[in-house]
Amino acid sequence: MQSFKELIAQFSQHFDQQHFPAEPAKLYKAASHILEIGGKRIRPVLCLMGNELFDDLHTDAFHAASAIELFHNFTLIHDDIMDKAPLRRGKPTVHTVYGDTAAILSGDVMLITVYDRLNRVNAKYQKKLISVFNKAAVEVCEGQQLDMDFEDLDPEQVDYQHYVHMIGLKTSVLLAASLQLGAIIGGGSEGNQEHLYSFGKNVGIAFQIQDDYLDAFGDPEKFGKQQGGDILANKKTFLLLKAFELCNDAQKAELKALLAANPADKVERVLGIYRDCKVDKWAEMEKERFTTEAFSHLEKIAVLSSRKQPLKELADFLLNRQQ
Repeated sequence: MQSFKELIAQFSQHFDQQHFPAEPAKLYKAASHILEIGGKRIRPVLCLMGNELFDDLHTDAFHAASAIELFHNFTLIHDDIMDKAPLRRGKPTVHTVYGDTAAILSGDVMLITVYDRLNRVNAKYQKKLISVFNKAAVEVCEGQQLDMDFEDLDPEQVDYQHYVHMIGLKTSVLLAASLQLGAIIGGGSEGNQEHLYSFGKNVGIAFQIQDDYLDAFGDPEKFGKQQGGDILANKKTFLLLKAFELCNDAQKAELKALLAANPADKVERVLGIYRDCKVDKWAEMEKERFTTEAFSHLEKIAVLSSRKQPLKELADFLLNRQQ
């Protein structure tokens, strides 16, 4: 069994290549732009880890992992267009550099390339792989639409369970499916695949809670972002939605007023309300609830405990990080 860092190195060696032809230059330079920005590559490495959980690492896992990384970057191109985002990982977004038309087309061609990579895997499990991938891909799109729908609603109108469902679709299902694709290649049984999928999905939700928590309460020097960036952007987060459930009427009124304005002390005052309502403590418990659920599924997978260790270490790292 290999560590996350070792598998990143192996995946990078496989993936860091020219994926697109030279012409038309604007189209393929736009497609390559997002890949050159780089990223954490958690999803493709989860695919490799899903394979290694059950068997030795197979070449087909690298094809599936490449498909996952290309799909993830396709979603980022289109998300940035929808969000009118100028930067991605500190670099200009594709649509900012090449325009909306080229960005949309580059995303389209990247999605087509995804299926080219999936078609390279062994025919004996290709049908199952594509079925699992397609389900996840559709759900990611559903999650993005729900997220955009929620943007038009007042925070009090967004039901917490519906929000968890949205995060599960937008963020977690691709993590879960990445693990399952690897498990299919590694020969994992249907039951083991289901437990591994549930492990990934619950880790994904816990990860988002942790991300929201760190944005509000993390050390900016460690987290690498401005404290309260989500608050300044009036972003609907786990913390904001729960605050409207837990706060009294006076606190809700103040929170609404702060959302409607941008006073210099906005972040400080919102954080004060969060602390008074004990939203910070709730977030820690909620993260722990999803983490416990995740590890209960990992425990039920019928392989030697030693084979699960890299996944445990990765989950611990993701869910206890300070940056």
